[in-house]
Amino acid sequence: MNKKIKKIAIYFLSIIFIIFAIPYNVLASTGSNNQSSNTAKVSTSNDIPNFNNNYPIVMVHGLCGWGNKEMFNENYWGGSSSLRELLISKGYTVFTPTIGPISSNWDRACELYAYLKGGTVDYGEAHSKKYGHARYGRTFPGVYPKFGEYSDKNELQKIHLIGHSMGGETSRMLAHLLEHGDKDEINATGNNTSTLFTGNKHWIDSITTIATPHDGSQEAEIQENFEPFVHQFFASVAASAGLDPSTSPNFDLRMDQWGLRKTPNESFDNYLKRVFQSNIWKNTKDLSIWDLSLEGAREFNNLVSAENDIYYFSIACSDTHKDPATKYQLPNINMHPLLIKSAIDMGVYTQNQPNKVKVDASWWENDGLVSVRSAIGPHEGSSDKIENYDVTPKIGVWNYLEKIDNIDHFEIMIQREPIYHYYLQNKFVTWAKMLSQLPK
Repeated sequence: MNKKIKKIAIYFLSIIFIIFAIPYNVLASTGSNNQSSNTAKVSTSNDIPNFNNNYPIVMVHGLCGWGNKEMFNENYWGGSSSLRELLISKGYTVFTPTIGPISSNWDRACELYAYLKGGTVDYGEAHSKKYGHARYGRTFPGVYPKFGEYSDKNELQKIHLIGHSMGGETSRMLAHLLEHGDKDEINATGNNTSTLFTGNKHWIDSITTIATPHDGSQEAEIQENFEPFVHQFFASVAASAGLDPSTSPNFDLRMDQWGLRKTPNESFDNYLKRVFQSNIWKNTKDLSIWDLSLEGAREFNNLVSAENDIYYFSIACSDTHKDPATKYQLPNINMHPLLIKSAIDMGVYTQNQPNKVKVDASWWENDGLVSVRSAIGPHEGSSDKIENYDVTPKIGVWNYLEKIDNIDHFEIMIQREPIYHYYLQNKFVTWAKMLSQLPK
C-alpha cells in the first residue's frame, strides 16, 4: 500500500500545481446552468447582513491546498480574486488557515485548533507514538483566542466551518474531537492532555462541505501507475506563471511532525524530492491519502458521526454527463484538461470485491476527482441522516443544499472561467448569509 499511497500523493500534488498555472479555455457549456445568470455581477444587496449570529467563518482547504497566496500569489479560495476579502467586505469575519496539505485529518484538525486558539500544535501523545512522529508541531499566535469562551453577553463564541474537498473531512474531525475528546490521549497524558482531547466542547455551530469525498474517491483506488516527476511539473508551472523555473513559491508541506520541515535555503524542487523519498510512506494510515480512499473514508465515518448540536450542509459539484450509448459518465467540454482522464476513469469504475466498499453506477457522476454520491454526505460506515434542504435547516442531520452543474473540482474554488466567476462568488455570498441567519 505504501507505494500506491506515494504515487497517488505525487499525482494529486502535480495536478494542483498545474491547475493554478494553466488557464481554462472559455468553452461552450454542455449543462443546464444559464449563462446570463452566471455572468451577473456579485450581488450588492444586503451587503451587511442582518445577523442572527456573527460567528466567524473558517474556510478549510483540501488536499495539497493552502490558505491565502502561498502558491505564486494565487488564492486557494478564489484564485486571483480572494473570496475571503469578498466576504469580509460584506461584513463577515473570515479566516483562511493553512494546515498540512498532505497530512491526515487527525493531524490537520490538531493544527486547525492551534491556528484558532493559539499555542503549539499537540498531535497527542498516544496518536504520535502509534504512528511514529513527534507529538508537537508549530506554534501559532491564534486568530481567534476567544473561541469557545463566553462573551460579555454570556454567549458562547462559536465558529462556522466551510471545507472544500478534504477540508470537509478535517472539519468533521475537529468537531468530533471537540465534542468527544479522545480516551487514549487522556489515559496517556492525564492532566497534561491537550484541551482538544478532553471533550464536551460544543463550539462549532455549522459545518458546510463542498465537493468533499465523504465516502472517499474511487480515483484513489484507480490511480496506481501514474508517478510523474514532480520537479518537471513544478518547472512547467513556474514557466507558465512567467517565472524562472528555479523560482520557489512560499509553500511547504508542513510535515514538521515527521521531521520534514522545509529549510530556508532549500529549493521547492529539492524539498518535494526529500519528502517523497522519505520513509513516512511505509505502512502508515496517518496521511491524507488513506483518509481519502474508500476504505479509509469508511473507517473515518465509523468514528465520526453527525453531532446533534451542529448544522451540517453539503454541496456537490458535477462536470460529467451520461453517454446515451454506454450509460457511462463522460466529462463535459468545459472540464479542465488535467481532470479529464480521472473523470473518465471514475465514470466507468466498479468494485464488488468481498469486504471492500462496493462501487456501482451510482458513483459515476463526478467533478473530476469526487463523485456526486460521495459529496452529498457520508454513507459508507455511517448512520448519519441525509435530507434535501427545504429552506428550513435541520440540526444534527446533513442538509444537502445542491448539485452545481458544469463545475469541476477546482473551478468551484479558483473560479477562473469568466462565465462562472461571479456566479460562483454569489454562491459563497449566499451560503455565508445562510450561516449568519442560523439561530443561536
